[in-house]
Amino acid sequence: GRFTSSFTFSLLSHSGSLLLTVHFYTVSRAAPVIPNTALGILLLILSSLLAYAGIRRSRRNPSLFLSLCLTISVFWCSYGAVFILGGQGVLNDTGDFRNALVPGLATFTLALLIIAVVGFLHREVILAMIASALSFASAHEIAMLYNTAFGSSAVACNYMIVCLIGGYFTLGRFLYFLTKEKIILPGTDLSKNKTHKHIKSTSGSVNHFAITGLILNMLSASVFGCRLLGVTSKLFIGQVPWLWASGVYQIGICILSYRAMDTLMATFFGFTSILKFAGGYSLLYPIWQPEEPSFPIPLLVVFAILFAILALFLTLKSLVDGLYLLFYVAYCIAIACCPKGFFEGGPQGMDVAIFVASALMTLIYQYNAEENAIIPTGKDVVKTFLARSSFLKLREGADVHAPYLGYSKYADAEILGYACSVLASFAVMVTGDSKAPLATVVVPWVVVAGGILKLLGGSVAFARGKTLESSAFILYGIMWIIWGLTRYGGLYGTTRSFHTAVGIIAFMLFNGFIVFCTLFLSITWFFYSLAFLLINISFLLDAISALPAGYDIAAALIFGLVSFYCFLSALFHSIFEGSCLPMGRPIVQLSGVGGGMSKCLHLPARKASSVKRIADILKNGGTCGIPTDTVYVLVAACNRPDAVEKAHRSKRQAQERPMSLWISSLKQLEPAKHLFAPLLWDFMEAAWPSPISLVIPRGEWVDFLGMKDSAKYVGTPQSVAIRIPDCSVTTHLIDLVGPIVVTSANPTGEADTTHHNQVYAKLGDKVDAVLCDGPSPENIASTVVDCTKINSGNIGFFRVGIIPKSQVKLIFSFFMLF
Repeated sequence: GRFTSSFTFSLLSHSGSLLLTVHFYTVSRAAPVIPNTALGILLLILSSLLAYAGIRRSRRNPSLFLSLCLTISVFWCSYGAVFILGGQGVLNDTGDFRNALVPGLATFTLALLIIAVVGFLHREVILAMIASALSFASAHEIAMLYNTAFGSSAVACNYMIVCLIGGYFTLGRFLYFLTKEKIILPGTDLSKNKTHKHIKSTSGSVNHFAITGLILNMLSASVFGCRLLGVTSKLFIGQVPWLWASGVYQIGICILSYRAMDTLMATFFGFTSILKFAGGYSLLYPIWQPEEPSFPIPLLVVFAILFAILALFLTLKSLVDGLYLLFYVAYCIAIACCPKGFFEGGPQGMDVAIFVASALMTLIYQYNAEENAIIPTGKDVVKTFLARSSFLKLREGADVHAPYLGYSKYADAEILGYACSVLASFAVMVTGDSKAPLATVVVPWVVVAGGILKLLGGSVAFARGKTLESSAFILYGIMWIIWGLTRYGGLYGTTRSFHTAVGIIAFMLFNGFIVFCTLFLSITWFFYSLAFLLINISFLLDAISALPAGYDIAAALIFGLVSFYCFLSALFHSIFEGSCLPMGRPIVQLSGVGGGMSKCLHLPARKASSVKRIADILKNGGTCGIPTDTVYVLVAACNRPDAVEKAHRSKRQAQERPMSLWISSLKQLEPAKHLFAPLLWDFMEAAWPSPISLVIPRGEWVDFLGMKDSAKYVGTPQSVAIRIPDCSVTTHLIDLVGPIVVTSANPTGEADTTHHNQVYAKLGDKVDAVLCDGPSPENIASTVVDCTKINSGNIGFFRVGIIPKSQVKLIFSFFMLF
């Protein structure tokens, strides 16, 4: 993976730079070698592959490489879209090309220069040279656009430098792979990393994707800031690619931030992506109307409040991050104070401030990502102050991002989902002009905020095991998208359609089912879903032309206020322990799983730390559900009689289905080897590890395992089933704990459990933890072989269940020796 990603990056940077070199060497010709449309499409393809290479590489070693990959990717994506517009005749002259290209080129000149400086300071020479050459190429292209006498040769030369460096890097990675790391060209070994950097990158405490998110904030601010400073002469459709590309990439950064377990920054990037889509939408106004659009003031005031609250919570992470978000609070207020929004000087002045602040934040983040926080950011200052408080206690430790059911690679996205509900509800309160529905900028706030980002929140909630919440978010997101495009996008018209009413009724039926289910979830969720039902009713009444005056505004206001409380509650719950703003208990309380307050830990089996934690729980007398080479089982440590009894009681173990004994190697029975017949010992060595349980006579060897009085729950008075599982996770766990007592992870009489979610559903309120590994490799438990007659020295008949052919051959081959 590391070779593939770095090799892909070098090859793609070389190819893209070669394309641009050819383009700029031939741009002065009447017919360029590569048409603008073809060049734009090729750059779009290369940008998507570069993004893949950067994200794939980030799984193993987040570094300067990740920032450079994603930055070049978004650069070439939006750059290619501008070339496509030029090829299709949207950009008519040199002035249009200058106004379209300069804001983006200025951003990436500075952003790539920052990456290059940090790269040189930290001796990442090859990556720094690529970044600096691209930065100089962008700067030279800006000069060429303002002075045609400058010529395009300087731009082509810089891209030629990138070609040469990329070719050298490609050759170095190729030799590195072919010679199995024996030949390493200087500067091409990306695997040499300091130990503290590797530990830092895998700890989940640093969000390396935030650097690209900050560069995207620079990009959108540059579009409007350049207009204020006179760098560009107008705002028009040619600048939309920079805004919408940054919006799309920022949604991707939002998702990746959830993967980095950074809920607050993921929410922030979700917020800023909405502003980028709204800005791009505003620049499209000449397509449908002559006058500049206006903006809903209440919506922007609410957005400023959401930014302010998020900034307050981000100060717990870093003072600098919290102060940075205050620029966006001022930005939303500036847009609200100006009827024409993005087109007036106040918001554009804030764009200039955001550009400068984002550049400084990019430098700080990029430098601190390579070192141990050399530049102070006020990290944990507020957290240290709150540590003395008895009222507010911060959530810390391994359970901060613990999912409700199963295990997830994502942090919780409910904060963003509730915030989008607030924005969408206040957006639909704006009635606007029925004859000119696009004159007021409402669609981005409803479609992007209420729809697309809510779908994202629902998907993450589903990954975390919140089935009902995810269903509600996804349903509401689809409703916002459809209704926003239809009613506020100019597609609805003045005629109320019967088909529209039927569709809304279908949504109401689904939402009615969600309202019923929330009775068993929490009081707040009940009111949340019920308030959305009021929104559905207002849509229906509007479709049949029977909407009472003010009803839609009242319904939207109620839903917005309920959503705002949910937003605050989710924020407090993600940061603080206890119930500062509780969601409330279920209206209808159910007994059994989910009805109590006990919490069952869910730990991913792919992590060694999870196995160690399960081992600690078992050593302390706990019971756990774990995966095996067959199905999931319930286990307890042999040397903890209280735990063995607890497992027997929680399972409601039947007398005819006794518990069995598992070991990780025969060395654990070595002290009692003299109590086993040599033939039986040799047979166990030949048969294990495997999914075969051997039933052997009970004897004094059982006393060596420390079960004491709880030994009566294991096996029968005459025999005990024992085996070594053919599963590395299970055997490693037994190595840490010692021999364990095992039974199937389901109440007696029910089917075997084949997924960790089934363990939680059946025994979640009775076990202390579940080691999660997805679906089990088999659907039936282990095969049982009766070996009780082997121990007496006689080879008698034995019972064999369903055994794979390979195991049958092994067993009979063993006995043929005798």
